[in-house]
Amino acid sequence: MSFPKDIEIIDIGIGFPYQSIEEKTATYQFMRPLYKDKDSLGLFEFPAQYMFKDVPDIIDPSEDPIDWTVAQMDKYNIKIATTGIDERGQEAKKRYPDRFYHALEIWPNNVSETVAQIKEAKRDFDIKYVGCFPCGQFPQIPIDDPKMYPVYATCVELDIPIFINAGIVGPRMPSSPQFVERLDVICYDFPELVIVTRHGCEPWEKLAVKLMLKWPGLHYCTSAFAPKHYPPAIIDYANTRGADKIIYCGYFPAGLSLERQMSEMENVSFRDHVWPKFLRENVARVLHLDI
Repeated sequence: MSFPKDIEIIDIGIGFPYQSIEEKTATYQFMRPLYKDKDSLGLFEFPAQYMFKDVPDIIDPSEDPIDWTVAQMDKYNIKIATTGIDERGQEAKKRYPDRFYHALEIWPNNVSETVAQIKEAKRDFDIKYVGCFPCGQFPQIPIDDPKMYPVYATCVELDIPIFINAGIVGPRMPSSPQFVERLDVICYDFPELVIVTRHGCEPWEKLAVKLMLKWPGLHYCTSAFAPKHYPPAIIDYANTRGADKIIYCGYFPAGLSLERQMSEMENVSFRDHVWPKFLRENVARVLHLDI
């Protein structure tokens, strides 16, 4: 079956646009201590600029970023998205309480502070997941680093999943913290933990499939990938034994337009039973959404 347009999509990869290039550049300053090449240090507007073109993430200052985003979601039948607990995220949840759920992105070099932050965010904002970018930490923190173990234990305690980048990192920095093989020991040590990988797992997507077959709690989302670039191993897995493990996640407006994502979705060769799971049901189950 081709891409069904009557399913109300849940997208945990929706963000809000910037109103100026200065605002955009400031957002990525946390990675600056990791850069060494001149493009990343001076020429790039954002860290993985060499990988994307026509990024739709800056709007006219007269436009409201939240209303603009919701209008785009409505256009493409995206019913629900996640947002942070910063000022804009809280305002989005206030205006559209049925359209947004909160998530927390963490910076776990200070372990005890991070654990406290996760517990407070769950209590005060009912966050639905914790997100982590191992290569983007300074210093970097590998997926299987001891500093991450209290984070994983806290997620198990609170019954929330962790979404974690895995595979070669886009920005020009070392990728070893995100090697996919590191997930194996985490799934072993935390059998009750639900993990969702972000940003593709390439070039080890076949290894990711093997690990998902092995570990019940391990899942994969398609964040930062245009549909025409979904790895064949992931599509094959979804169509066979992995229909419950693959989750749709876009990258709008940080890297890809919704128009491109939804038009390219027409050519993704998922089987009929996969589409509702991929677009909605799997993430609803993982996030414990009562919808």
